[in-house]
Amino acid sequence: VDRADVVLLVLDASAGVTNQDQRLAERVDAAGCAVVVVMNKWDLLDTDQRLALRAQIADELPFLAYAPSLKASALSKMGVFRIWPAIDEALAAHRERVPTRKLNEVIEAAQAAHPPPSGRILYATQGATHPPTITLFTNRELPPHYLRYIERKLREAIEFGPAPIKLRVRPRAS
Repeated sequence: VDRADVVLLVLDASAGVTNQDQRLAERVDAAGCAVVVVMNKWDLLDTDQRLALRAQIADELPFLAYAPSLKASALSKMGVFRIWPAIDEALAAHRERVPTRKLNEVIEAAQAAHPPPSGRILYATQGATHPPTITLFTNRELPPHYLRYIERKLREAIEFGPAPIKLRVRPRAS
């Protein structure tokens, strides 16, 4: 996982999201890999079970909400042809580089719509890819809920696709 650019997280749809799936998903997310969730054995589920599985994934793996979920069946080969294009898309997103001007326009608009409770973001730049890593230069620390808001605004405005975004906060020295 540490050396991977893209990880296929294969879930047994008939079993739902297990504790082991959750631990593995957390490990993949922490490593900063692009992720494609594959729900194998999809063909064994009825409509209610499919809806329940989607809800379970949303509830138990919310930190992978950006990752595409593919319905597949290895046995019948249903949906298998979608895996390679999803990998290609995830890899391209993982290598995405965003112009500094665009980042700062999004950050300014986000702060104008919803100012941070304390401090403010002075400037943003993308310091790395694999995954896209955005450094926020601030006048003081920002609370975690505000950083989640900024990440959501970045995802809405910029096509990061199925790649995680890492936000690093650099408060100005006093």
